[in-house]
Amino acid sequence: MRKRYGSGFKANTTKVSRKEGYVRLEDKTAIVTGAARGIGRAIALHLTGEGCHTVLVDREPSLEVERSIKKMGGQCIGVTIDVSRIEAVQKMVKRAVEKFGRIDILVNNAGIIHRGDFTALTPEDWNRVLSVNLGGTFNCCHFVVPHMIRQGSGKIINITSVAGIIGDISASPAYGTSKGAINTLTKSLARQLAQFGITVNAVAPHAIETDMSRQWSDEKRQSIVSDIPLGRLGKSEEVAAAVIYLASHGADFVTGETINVNGGFVMQ
Repeated sequence: MRKRYGSGFKANTTKVSRKEGYVRLEDKTAIVTGAARGIGRAIALHLTGEGCHTVLVDREPSLEVERSIKKMGGQCIGVTIDVSRIEAVQKMVKRAVEKFGRIDILVNNAGIIHRGDFTALTPEDWNRVLSVNLGGTFNCCHFVVPHMIRQGSGKIINITSVAGIIGDISASPAYGTSKGAINTLTKSLARQLAQFGITVNAVAPHAIETDMSRQWSDEKRQSIVSDIPLGRLGKSEEVAAAVIYLASHGADFVTGETINVNGGFVMQ
């Protein structure tokens, strides 16, 4: 029997029966990019907890996540690629279909950030951030969407950022620009793919407890928290919970939306 994800945060907090099927994602296949750590790791584990087979995509091996999923009784494969390389993404999607037969959920989470202001941003930095964040999202959608069209269903969930809504604060403009473009891509795909039974949505986190945020000084942490109405940093599991909702049947009538997971920092 598949074990539930026991991190202190329950992946399935809504009490509905498996027959009703609004939350459970039994035997569906999900691709999660940037799955080796942080938010991507939490998303992959929560999808497993809801019954998904998972394809873990990252630039670095996702061995720890693979072990955790198998310990839970889930099925997964790890694929080590750079999502900005279109040929590598094509091979990844082909492998996923060969392994699990279909792709029901695509979570575009992989991304990189460049710190500093505009004057320190080189053309090389700009191109690299956009090629991974925006280009990688396009590449994955490009090869996954045809499979979803043939199935007549699918869920695409893009992980963006509040920087894509209000602009960059501490990062260079390349990051916010890439995330803002993904927000627009989300809406465009939602409109064009709805006729095929495919929904496309986004989740925009801010100030989440990850390896990166744990490196902040106490002063920076306090400054960031002071601007958040809920008065704390978020958890990767809380971002994952929003993804689970969008991937579930409960969100079948939701498309083209961006869910803010930021403690009230940005309200729309």
